[in-house]
Amino acid sequence: MKAKVLIIVSNANAIGPNKRRTGTFLSEVAHPYAEFENADFQIDFASLTGGSPFLDALNLADDPDNLKFLTGKGWEDMHKAAKLSEVDVNNYDAVFVPGGLAPMVDMPENAELKKVIAEAYERNAVVGAVCHGPVSLLNVKLSDGTYLVNGKNIASFTTEEEDSYARADVPFDLQTALTEQGAIFHAAEAWSANSIADGNLVTGQNPASAKGVGEKIVAILESKNL
Repeated sequence: MKAKVLIIVSNANAIGPNKRRTGTFLSEVAHPYAEFENADFQIDFASLTGGSPFLDALNLADDPDNLKFLTGKGWEDMHKAAKLSEVDVNNYDAVFVPGGLAPMVDMPENAELKKVIAEAYERNAVVGAVCHGPVSLLNVKLSDGTYLVNGKNIASFTTEEEDSYARADVPFDLQTALTEQGAIFHAAEAWSANSIADGNLVTGQNPASAKGVGEKIVAILESKNL
């Protein structure tokens, strides 16, 4: 039976006081998508509002996986993403949240998203996120009232990276926020590949980490013999 992966994306297209244009960072969705596709998984998309999502970093379209995503089924399916509240997430073996600055706008407090992630994690589905995508894990409480990230080994976009990328645009520092909720934060050298699996939770630091996150999600799902 094919494993089923739901990619949950932001609907935001601007961030911060200067309305910086943003969206889902192309390689952070395209590289994991390529890993899921190569593993012959079923891949579906959901967005928070059901509106058409936006992509950022289209200047990276010459990367083979990015180009395949843009010209193949990936972007076409993402463009038609279902509304998250109308998706039965229990049907999926993994949920994955790519980054880009967009998730920092509409994912920190979204109640439906927090509910979906908590339920997926507690039924032992794989939960994955990369770069700014781990903001989706922030404020997620499990059924025992604890934060999901508490005591978990986590990677995300780092304070150092934000200082040279979008400090003036983001509403808060993601590394600091995750750490304050108890995450055991792992920061590698800025912009280097860094992905971590802690049980069924998989996170990555930045665009260079997206492929590794995808590979780790695939490895966990294949180990379950789905």
